[in-house]
Amino acid sequence: MGFRTIEELCTELEDKRKSALSGGGEEAVSKQKSKGKGTARERIAQLLDPGSFVEIDEFVTHRCSNFGLDERKPLGDGVVTGWGTIDGRKVFVYSQDFTVFGGSLGEKHADKICKVMDMAMQMGCPVIGINDSGGARIQEAVDSLNGYGKIFKRNTLASGVIPQISVIMGPTAGGAVYSPALTDFIFMVDKESIMHITGPEVIKAVTGEEVTSEELGGAVTHNTVTGNAHFCAKDESECFAQVRKVLSYLPLNNLDDAPFKATQDSTERADVSLREIVPVNPNKSYDVHEVLCRVFDDGEFTEVQAGYAKNIVTGYGRIGGRSVGIIANNADVMAGCLDINASDKASRFIRHCDAFNLPIVTFVDVPGYLPGLEQEQGGIIRKGAKLLYAYSEASVPLISVIMRKAYGGAYLAMSSKSLGADVVLAWPQAEIAVMGAEGAASIVFKKEIDGADDPSAKRLEKIDEYREAFANPYRAAERGYVDRVIMPEETRKAIAQALDGIESKRETRPAKKHGVIPH
Repeated sequence: MGFRTIEELCTELEDKRKSALSGGGEEAVSKQKSKGKGTARERIAQLLDPGSFVEIDEFVTHRCSNFGLDERKPLGDGVVTGWGTIDGRKVFVYSQDFTVFGGSLGEKHADKICKVMDMAMQMGCPVIGINDSGGARIQEAVDSLNGYGKIFKRNTLASGVIPQISVIMGPTAGGAVYSPALTDFIFMVDKESIMHITGPEVIKAVTGEEVTSEELGGAVTHNTVTGNAHFCAKDESECFAQVRKVLSYLPLNNLDDAPFKATQDSTERADVSLREIVPVNPNKSYDVHEVLCRVFDDGEFTEVQAGYAKNIVTGYGRIGGRSVGIIANNADVMAGCLDINASDKASRFIRHCDAFNLPIVTFVDVPGYLPGLEQEQGGIIRKGAKLLYAYSEASVPLISVIMRKAYGGAYLAMSSKSLGADVVLAWPQAEIAVMGAEGAASIVFKKEIDGADDPSAKRLEKIDEYREAFANPYRAAERGYVDRVIMPEETRKAIAQALDGIESKRETRPAKKHGVIPH
């Protein structure tokens, strides 16, 4: 028996490559495209820098013989894995192929994902998963379930070490939803992405409820109601642009520095319009986004979870080219009160920024916690405690800007000096007190008001007296709880100065395995 020629061997390799590239076959690919969805490799090409993708494990096949599966062994086993670059920075990626077994996860499919996650950890690079899967491959039974377990374990070990991003571009059902839930951010596409534990048919059979997949687990639902997702895009192209944008703020790993972005926007720039945006009257609302866009580089603010718990705003910006995490009360929604959802949203974002060494700038205008039976019975105590915990635990530079109201326990919860804020700035109209002047005066001066000939007039007089005495930043500044009182237009410069002063911050904390965060 003679040896085959190199031409024959290379032809065989080319044929295998073509077979791997064909996914589930022409018909399955056409069906995928008819829905406006890209193939696994097309999606990777959209996400990464042109020509940068290096694929691995393209010839892996499953080894299951149950239910005739041994007669169909597509190369790649329904997931494309490898690495490439985004803006020249290395990332690892996997993209599930719905044209192969509906993107279902089997043993070798899972092994490919685990391998690329292990490589991402070893190289200290982000990992991005493009999810489009019907869930566990039923024919592979417990091997499929074991595969999910291995992925979940790796998600947990990688948490806070490398950025983990999940992009949902199709169905993600059953156990498949838990890997995205363990990652830093979930990106979804409207009318395309679905995430749920049990589908509409099962729910109807068990509970009798009738609901569509979109209502149950669509992009709008998870971005506005459940808070499970962080970004919603109108199509796949916009979604990948969002992923690239978020990564531009983040370091490659927890030991790396966030990328610096040069800007012509001077940190000395003063914007006097800030005086007008935030009304002095504490009862008037405004949109805090207008403040953020005037303070950060080039008017750029990238919001995270924009559709969920809108009374608090989270996201990224830059000061003098340096990435920072931003948290702000939004007086335009529920007067900026803290509630269960806002506390959850902010707490998680604080811990994310702290894990990846991003300084946190907090803009404070908070009248208190949202009152009511629903909030109390829903667990506002533990959720509020979670926010206190997150700020207290954070060891990154913490800068706070008190714009207006800072009342009671909510003042403490919003990165107060007591919880460890390094630099607290306050605007002249800042009111730092146990409660608003109206409520405080009614309590402190109750006897005088009740005994007056004209209680209404006396009450207004005492409200003004209390406001003059306490509802200002100077009492707090006298005690050292506020480091600087600044003009609103000095905010950008003051934050830049604070970052310069505290960027080398180091803290020694008590030795422990880990704390127990309120849930």
